[in-house]
Amino acid sequence: MITEKTTAPRRGPVRPIQHGMPRKPLFPKPSGGPRTAAPTRRQIGGQIPPPSRRVLPITPVRKSNELRFIPLGGCGEVGRSCYVYEYGDDIVIVDMGLQWPDEDMPGIDYIIPNVEYLKPKKKNIRGIVITHGHYDHIGGIPHLLDQLGNPPIYATALTRGMILKRQEEFKFGAKPNIEIVTPESLIQLGSFEVSFFHVNHNIPDSVGVVLKTPGGTAVHTGDFKFDHSPVNEKPADIGRLSEIGRQGVTLLVSESTDAEHPGHQISETDVQHALEEIFKVAQGRIIAATFSSLLTRIQQLIWLSEKYGRKVAIEGFSMKQNLAVSQELGYMQVKKGTLIDSKDLHRYPDDKITIVCTGAQGEDRAVLMRIANNEHKMISLKPNDSIIFSSSVIPGNETTVQRLKDVLYKKASKIYHKASMDIHAGGHAKQEELKMMINLTKPKYLIPIHGNYFMLKLHADLAQETGMPKQNIMIAEDGDIVSMNDAGIRKEKEKAPNDYVMVDGLGVGDVKEVVLRDRQHLAEDGIFVIISLVDSESGKVRTSPDIISRGFIYLRESQDILKEVRLLTRKVIEEVTVHGERPINWVFVKDNLRERIGQYLFNKTRRRPMVLPVVIEV
Repeated sequence: MITEKTTAPRRGPVRPIQHGMPRKPLFPKPSGGPRTAAPTRRQIGGQIPPPSRRVLPITPVRKSNELRFIPLGGCGEVGRSCYVYEYGDDIVIVDMGLQWPDEDMPGIDYIIPNVEYLKPKKKNIRGIVITHGHYDHIGGIPHLLDQLGNPPIYATALTRGMILKRQEEFKFGAKPNIEIVTPESLIQLGSFEVSFFHVNHNIPDSVGVVLKTPGGTAVHTGDFKFDHSPVNEKPADIGRLSEIGRQGVTLLVSESTDAEHPGHQISETDVQHALEEIFKVAQGRIIAATFSSLLTRIQQLIWLSEKYGRKVAIEGFSMKQNLAVSQELGYMQVKKGTLIDSKDLHRYPDDKITIVCTGAQGEDRAVLMRIANNEHKMISLKPNDSIIFSSSVIPGNETTVQRLKDVLYKKASKIYHKASMDIHAGGHAKQEELKMMINLTKPKYLIPIHGNYFMLKLHADLAQETGMPKQNIMIAEDGDIVSMNDAGIRKEKEKAPNDYVMVDGLGVGDVKEVVLRDRQHLAEDGIFVIISLVDSESGKVRTSPDIISRGFIYLRESQDILKEVRLLTRKVIEEVTVHGERPINWVFVKDNLRERIGQYLFNKTRRRPMVLPVVIEV
């Protein structure tokens, strides 16, 4: 249940804001269909390279008429979107997302922006503006609001619903004060006059942001594409963008996720038609896997199921949550009786069932993988099932997706995916759409965001093709402080803190790089524990040392190595304890054991397990 939260006093003079919750679905049910893109992840190494410039301890002296842009995430990566706009003593933050960990980050739930730069300035934060409801744009809010003094949040109705639904998982955090905005809203946040424009993405109610200051106007696109025939929303407001361009744009901050792909994204209507062809010929159940946040695709599958007399079962916790929020707010149209519980599937013929689920990326515990492996409590594959992969493969997931497909091809009658027909459309602008955004807004300066470095560079190259001077295009990375005025755009010598803040269970930021490195070490070479009892008077090892090995060698098949390790352990300890000084320096003993046994094991196995010596004085 989404509850109304009390709105905190706004910071700075505020013009009347035009907004309102939709009383009915915003867009009529069309006959065509949509598509969507998934967030991608950045490849993260085990060790994070140090910043190339010194980390900023305090705010440097700056010109009062300069507009500053500081990405705290999202530049050099896809995810963790968090962008700071600063003019004088006023700060506006756009988005506050999270990033999913890579395979080489064991135990980490996700990564959030580092806000050390903002903490000393939290009294200057006039508001947080959110472009849309994906976790890579809202996921950091529950963890960071308290640290920033709980500033007001401005978001569209559906995005607000997504934020509040996620906030239910954080009972003891700050209660967000969320003001609803629409593409027609105009708000004053200190020196910033903030307005909005409608864009297409793969989640409804997505907006771009215009930030007007005495030092210039910035246009922040958010995630976008240009779809001239979407299925459950209006096309992007090209007329509004053109008007913004005529008024003058100092800085365009534009996403770059699909900058390497030529052309345009196909329309959601084309996707709808392709999906309908599957519904026409499917003889048994249709099992469609997509992203839980891809509300457009979920809506299409529901519409088609209703058209062809199929009941719909939704599987996946996050997908059920997103569906509930969007239904409650009027963004999802579902006829009464369409949705059924998975435990009731047996009551209907196979050709009258659609299952919409998560797991299109081959995640081990996601619904589709559990179905494929016969691990789902209520759903198992049948020979006449048709499987739909309505998603793009996130970079890094190619192997897991292929493994999932191999299992499914053995058990299901038909597999449909993006390579075989147009059943998915990305939510991000391709090359021609990126150039169209530049041509509409006519910015003086451009900063590409939301992409790995090569994506940012390709976006910069596209901008030059439109006629933008190279010196007016700035490729910024996380932590860069970019200042601009009429004379030019530049990076400051200082750099905002940008190291990863990792969330691990209840811990936020307490897992540092050294801890992560130890986890990687354990995952790669295992652990080797030696336990020795030492006589406190004689200094001699009383019994043969006990050895525990996990993830390194199989003890029963390595007796020769174990024998040598025990002899070496006794020798190393007694070299110090029997004839050495009193009291015994146990730290030195353990360090010596760790080094010499580690070297011995490496010489024998060419592997370096984590060696943990335990010496007990009795």
